[in-house]
Formats: sequence, C-alpha cells, structure tokens
Amino acid sequence: MTSRECVIKTILFQGADRLPFDFQEKYGSDFTIIDMDPSPDARPNNQKDEWGAEWKNIGVSNLGEVKDFPLKDWAGFDTFHIPDIADPKRWNDLDDAREHAGNKFLMAWGISLYERIHFIRGLENTWMDIYQSPDKLGRLIDILVDMNLFAIERYAQAGADGYMFCDDWGLQNRLMISPDSWREIWKPCYARVYHAAHEAGLLTFLHSCGDIVDILDDLIEIGLDVIQMDQQENMGLEMLGERFGGSITFYCPVDIQNTMVNGSLDDIRAYCRRMVNCLGRPNGGFIAKWYSDPVGAGHRQEAIDAMCQEFLDLQVV
Repeated sequence: MTSRECVIKTILFQGADRLPFDFQEKYGSDFTIIDMDPSPDARPNNQKDEWGAEWKNIGVSNLGEVKDFPLKDWAGFDTFHIPDIADPKRWNDLDDAREHAGNKFLMAWGISLYERIHFIRGLENTWMDIYQSPDKLGRLIDILVDMNLFAIERYAQAGADGYMFCDDWGLQNRLMISPDSWREIWKPCYARVYHAAHEAGLLTFLHSCGDIVDILDDLIEIGLDVIQMDQQENMGLEMLGERFGGSITFYCPVDIQNTMVNGSLDDIRAYCRRMVNCLGRPNGGFIAKWYSDPVGAGHRQEAIDAMCQEFLDLQVV
C-alpha cells in the first residue's frame, strides 16, 4: 500500500497492511501538510497575529501564549477586524499540492473554534461569555465556522485527504467548561464543519489535549474520524481503548508529559506496545506520531529514537 492508502484504510478500519506513522524527518512520515499562507490561525512568535492578538513565547518552547487580547470588550465587535479568508494570496500554494504530496496523505489545516475565541477574547472572558453574552459568542464562533467551510472547499479542490485544527478542551482531569455548555454552544458548530468536510471527501482530525472523555462520544457522533491527543495517561490507555476503541482512530505519540519525560527507554517501548494493543484494532484505529516540539516538552533524542523505532518494529499488524 502507498502511505496515502495505509492512512485512509487505518482511519476507515479497512485493514491497512502496516501501522501508519508520522515521525521526525530521520524516520519519515506517511503525511504531508498543506496550510494557508498566511493562515488566519497562525500563532506567531513574539508578535501580533492577523486578529491583533499579541503573542509571547514561553521559554524554549515553540509554543507561545497570548499576552494581550484584541477584543476585550464586546462594544468593539462590530468594528473588529476579521481576516479575509478569501484573500487569494492565502491560496497560491495549493495548485500543485496534490502533485507534491505524491503518494502521501495530504493533511490540510483549518482554524480552531475554541482556542481562536479565547485568543481573541481571553480565556476568562470566554468562560463568562458562555453565560453573559452567548449570542455574541455564537456570532464569533459562526464566523470561524464559515471560514472553515470556505477553507474546506478550497482544500478539497486541491486534492486534500484530511482536515485538521487544534482545540485543547481539557484540563488534567476534566473539561475546561461544562459538557452541557459544550454541547449547547460548540457541538453544533463542530457538526457543521465535519459534515462539510465529509461532503467534500475529507477525513476529519482534531487535536485536543487534556481530559476530554466527557465529549469524545459527542465528537464521534457528529463525525470526527481521528483524535490527535498528546496525553493519554491522565485518562488511561485501557479506558480509552475500552470506551472508544474501534469507533475512532487515535493519532498519538507516547504520552508527552509523563512516560516520554520520566520513563526509561524500556518504559517507552512498553508504552508503545500498550498503545497499539489498547487503542488500535486488527483492522485499524491507531496512527503512531511524534511530538514536534521535543525541546519545549523536555524530550531527549534517545527517547524519541526508542519510541519511533518501537513503533516501526510494530508496523506489521
């Protein structure tokens, strides 16, 4: 099978002939990425993004956080700058995307529906908006949904295979907001995006870390095909496999906060085997991954090598 076929068959539980993977360059990947340039969801180092959010980097990590929020007061909403998703310059690199991807799975990147909100409003304001300004919050989320729908159409025309964005919903032991509020406000919005992606022939991916158990069934119900989670130990591999295995594909590295940092090389190899056994099924359901900011997460290269090599040794399923 080609890389593209292997990934697709794994996600659809159609029996790929090996375990698909997405590793650092020295080990290779079954994926290639396409994104808008510039992307309205870009998170720049130590500067403002297109929405006016002021970013500051955190230590040695590639990741930053917003230090100044552009829409602190809803009074400015009607004059707030919304990036133009239809700007032709964003889409100049799509013409040859499928050709350049070759036989790899072509992953397209979209725009977050929760993180972008709190990058604009601030996290505390966003939580208060759920109760105090739900109509205005809904209007802003709808703008992001419409931007995603436009992007899906363009990516589909370019021959993309999958559509992904990032929304970290979990704390270490629970959802950031009540599951009922999530279902009332965000679930219908995700459903619109996933329906449009499927109608366009794209498989759906979501990165979401933390404990998201309370909404994973909902995400599966509305059409999420693949969950990309960098943490699993806070929820438990066995529990994730028992409750959700066979219903969704897991796209994961070894837990980046615990075993990859504190475990021995043998611990890491054993965790790889547990992941495949718990989360995967004989006909699919698991894609091996590495974490692309190893320095920021405190991952030593020998640990990355042990993980990647163990997953490669488990390729035959």
